[in-house]
Amino acid sequence: MNLSLTLGVLALLTLVVAAAWALSSRRWQNRRAADLQQLLDLADRLETDLKSCRTGLQQAHAVMAINPDLPGASEQDARQAVDAGLQALLRQRIWIRDRAARASQQELDETATAMRASRDRLQPLLQALSAAQRDLDSAMREHIHRDAE
Repeated sequence: MNLSLTLGVLALLTLVVAAAWALSSRRWQNRRAADLQQLLDLADRLETDLKSCRTGLQQAHAVMAINPDLPGASEQDARQAVDAGLQALLRQRIWIRDRAARASQQELDETATAMRASRDRLQPLLQALSAAQRDLDSAMREHIHRDAE
């Protein structure tokens, strides 16, 4: 075989391998960037859920309390649970900031799974709070309507 033909085939093969490696590397970088963005989005949604939960609890307890300036024991417990959730979220955000860029794919996946699980556990509470708020609003409207008559 001709030496120049052999060198040409080797050069072409080297280019194909380099292009495949570059494409694979680019895909990995894109996936990693998407995973990091997903973690940040999950953290934002979890924070929104926790803050909604805190607001709903405050509203419900304000309506139910005899003295809204003095929270009841159950409200304090709920506040502490929500505050603990926000603190845990802050720790996750710090982890994302400090370690996510160097974390393994498994660590990123585990963190995202933990955030999804936290949101899933919050959803029934948020739904119950929303239903309770609607019921309280309805009862208040009926009470005001009865008093007006």
